[in-house]
Parts: sequence; structure tokens; C-alpha cells
Amino acid sequence: MFWNEDCTTAAKKCLPDNSVDLMICDPPYGINGDKLDKHYNRNESNVIDGYIEIPQAEYALFSQKWITEAARVLRPGGSLYIVSGYTNLRDILNALAETGLQEVNHIIWKYNFGVFTSRKYVSSHYHILYYVKKGGERTFNTFAFFSDSETAANGGKANYQDREDVWIINREYQPRRIKNKNQLPTALLQKIILYSSNENDLVCDFFLGSFSTAKVAVGLGRRACGFELNKAAFDHQTGEIKKINPGEMLATLKQPLENRLKNRGRKFSSDETALILHTFKKMMHCGATKKDAIEKLGEQFGRGYWSVLNLVKANEKKR
Repeated sequence: MFWNEDCTTAAKKCLPDNSVDLMICDPPYGINGDKLDKHYNRNESNVIDGYIEIPQAEYALFSQKWITEAARVLRPGGSLYIVSGYTNLRDILNALAETGLQEVNHIIWKYNFGVFTSRKYVSSHYHILYYVKKGGERTFNTFAFFSDSETAANGGKANYQDREDVWIINREYQPRRIKNKNQLPTALLQKIILYSSNENDLVCDFFLGSFSTAKVAVGLGRRACGFELNKAAFDHQTGEIKKINPGEMLATLKQPLENRLKNRGRKFSSDETALILHTFKKMMHCGATKKDAIEKLGEQFGRGYWSVLNLVKANEKKR
């Protein structure tokens, strides 16, 4: 469900307590965002009119109101991601501190900004504050994109590098397309949603804007809801999101999430143990290295590298 209303007041009547699994919010930054085209000489002929900014003098109270509501609607264990610039970051952090939500990570999102400055450093990052509501199990799909045996282009572990707290994700440029003034890139939203939710979970955005979060959530097989106060943006984007087929993005992923380490955490059955050890012995006999054999067995049986290695080591000690 989507509402053309102010989240700070409408959430109370529209969303019950403890009803949302994941929230991704990119609130107005309080930096005269409605006039940025004048500062940066942007051509905004395809940008939807009606962007609603928050005066800096009101930002602390605004943050306190919507973050209080966000904490209320999150289920115990539910996750909240807030994208923020540095100007009013203190107000957001203060509001979060009053809710009792627990900080998980303070992520830095580095992006291509493209504005030259000569008398100060170029601002080329946003903050992404990752918090969780206490009292329940937090969803974090550690192997959402890479198994623990996959190697990155630089030779390091792909999974480790993908989960570092500095993200380099370029913003998307969409010339000649109708769009909102600001919107988050698909790659960033896919990363958050795949790591911090499961299929059919409810993903909420209090500031829908271009409906990017909702579109990606639906495309990844999640349910979506949220608020957008700008009527022009709301009317346009509610039509656009109907074009998204639920789950259509899952087929575009490198590998379906459910096929990666599908048996992780499960106890090895006697039949599985026997088959893994037999296959390992056969692979070693054919000239494979121990490392390569264990990595391939992990992929074949949906197990982590270390669990297969420990199984092999335990068998070797028995000899």
C-alpha cells in the first residue's frame, strides 16, 4: 500500500506496531534541495515538480517525529537504513538515540558527484545509518551475493569485500526520463534489500520520491509500502510501479540466493558425509588441489568452505 500523505502523521493510522521487516529511508536533506539546480546548473526539465524540502531550523523536530514512527512500525529484529548527507546528520543521530534502536553499522556510500570545488574538498559520499530494533532475530543474509569461497578481481575474498562498510556505487543518470529530483541507484537498493530481508518480507519507505525502493523491493519478490507527500510524484510513480512484475529482478542476479549455501547451518547427514568424502577422495586422486576440491564441494552441496574443510579434517584424524 502507498499513501499520498505525510509520514510523520499518517503512519500512526496506516501502519500498525511491529509490522515492517525492513525500512529504507532517504529523507529530504534540509539543504535547499528544491533549488540545487540553480547552484549546480542542472537541467531539470524532466524532473517532477513539487519536491518538498525541510527548513534547516525544523530539521531536528522533523527527524525526531519520523524516526519515532519508524521505530514503532519496525518488527523486533527489523532493520532500518537511513541515507543522509552530513549537514543534518547530528539531528538524525540524536533522534535515533532517543528511540532505543541499536546501531549495527555506519556505512559510507562513495559515489560520483561531478561538481568541481576549488576552495574546499569535493563532497562525494553519503552516510548510511544501519540500525535494528531490539527483541527479535535480525535478518542478515551473509551470502546474498557471494559464497565464502569466491574470489574478487583483486584476488581477495569477494564476500568479505562486498560486506565492507565503504560502498562505491555510482549514481544513475537517466537523461530524457521522467524522474524525481533525487533517487537511490538500483545497485545500492538491491544490496540492502538482499542482505537485510527475505522474499515476501514487507519493505517500507517513508519518503518514496521516485518509488525506487518500492520498485526494487517488488522486483526482488518483497512486498512494499510507504508514503509520498508530493502529489505529482505520487500520481506518476503509482502508475510506474504497476509495470513491475513481482520477483522479476531475481532472474537477473548472478546466482539465485536460495541456491547459494542452501544447506548452511544444517547438520551433515550420514549419507551426505559419505558422499562428500568419497567425492573429495576421487577429486584428489584426479589431481585437484585440496583447496579447489573443497571449494567445488561447497558449491555442489550448498555448504560453506570451512564446514567442508572441517569435515575432511575430522575424517583425516580418524585414519
